[in-house]
Amino acid sequence: MLLFLFLNVLAALLGGMVPALASAAVGSLLLNYYFTPPTHALTIADPENIVAIAIFVAVAVCVASVVDLAARRTHQAARLRAESEILSFLAGSVLRGETSLEALLERVRETFAMDSVALLERESDVAPWTCAGSVGSHDGTPAPERPEDAEVDMPVGDHMALALSGRVLPAEDRRVLAAFAAQAAVVLDRQRLAQQAGQARELAEGNRIRTALLAAVSHDLRTPLAAIKAAVSSLRSDDVAWSEEDEAELLEGIEDGADRLDHLVGNLLDMSRLQTGTVTPLIREIDLDEVVPMALVGIPMAKVVLDIPEELPMVAVDPGLLERGVANIVENAVKYSPPDRPVLVSASALGDRVELRVADGGPGVPDSEKDRIFEPFQRYGDAPRGAGVGLGLAVARGFAEAMGGRLTAEDTPGGGMTMVLTLPVAAGRPPTAPGLPVQVGSTSGTTTRKGRPAT
Repeated sequence: MLLFLFLNVLAALLGGMVPALASAAVGSLLLNYYFTPPTHALTIADPENIVAIAIFVAVAVCVASVVDLAARRTHQAARLRAESEILSFLAGSVLRGETSLEALLERVRETFAMDSVALLERESDVAPWTCAGSVGSHDGTPAPERPEDAEVDMPVGDHMALALSGRVLPAEDRRVLAAFAAQAAVVLDRQRLAQQAGQARELAEGNRIRTALLAAVSHDLRTPLAAIKAAVSSLRSDDVAWSEEDEAELLEGIEDGADRLDHLVGNLLDMSRLQTGTVTPLIREIDLDEVVPMALVGIPMAKVVLDIPEELPMVAVDPGLLERGVANIVENAVKYSPPDRPVLVSASALGDRVELRVADGGPGVPDSEKDRIFEPFQRYGDAPRGAGVGLGLAVARGFAEAMGGRLTAEDTPGGGMTMVLTLPVAAGRPPTAPGLPVQVGSTSGTTTRKGRPAT
């Protein structure tokens, strides 16, 4: 009898209530056939055996009911736990601000064991459906193009639906599917808002650059032009008899104004090339002594101190881009450094990189502003100190990155700011051998250091 009861419990666990009832009925018949007299017959001679068999059936039914209820409760608890994990995942993705629609659709496909999932939308009730995002299985199953083509579709609002292909989904899974569909709509909206915000930022940046460019044209271009025009008008005037010294001074002013215009227009063109992606560096192996002295031509010697070791390895850069980048960095440092504190230009080798450091003794820049100074038309505090429109550091960083290097800003010990230009070492080249002295400086004087002659 206990064996029959065990089989009844097993039937309830495996199949539920109906198999358990069938097992109880069959067990009672077998019990009567084999164990109640007359044996091997379905007739019952003793009324007490009828009561015993009835009690057996009742006990079997009760046990089967309890076992079936426990099994269903266990299954329900497991299902609720899985649903809570999914809902927790969705809530967490909302809090984290995740915007990957494809990742969410892939999670839907894996959760419900589907072949493909697509988020469909349309502008109106009569407009055709369009796919906002879809994922498919590795066998190349195409995603449904309309809700009618899918085995399961979950509407999201009036003009959006989540379509799944692969199998028919049980009704109890649709609640979780509805949560997934709502989250997919939120992610899609968030993606579009992020795109719109990015476009708005680009427009705002473009407007800022155009405004700064207009300011440059109205001031930094007009100022040297006005000086040139005034000097030329003075030289052409017949009302004044200019001495040779006066004429030389006026011509020098014209030359200085032309140099300022050339430098400003060159930076504008360089920034335009960087923003349009048309800068193509011609990398070759060079020594810093070939470039740094050329970059410092035109800067008074008293304002710059060079400290570049002779044993530095060669670097793989574009000489023209490096020269213009270094010139912009040093000119910016000279502009902000006090007259009694010359700018220090030093270099050192660190593994497969060479660092060129330009340290000034100026007011320095807070850490929160160090990245902003590399933006086009940006001067720290927008203070109108000297000439320039804030393009030099932006151009220098753009050229450095185009050559595989980088340009960063650090604090100078004792006050000021240090620009660190990191350049890649040329592969397989020995350090530079000592060479001839190199002249550095302007027409007001020169300073010499050993190195290769500039070419």
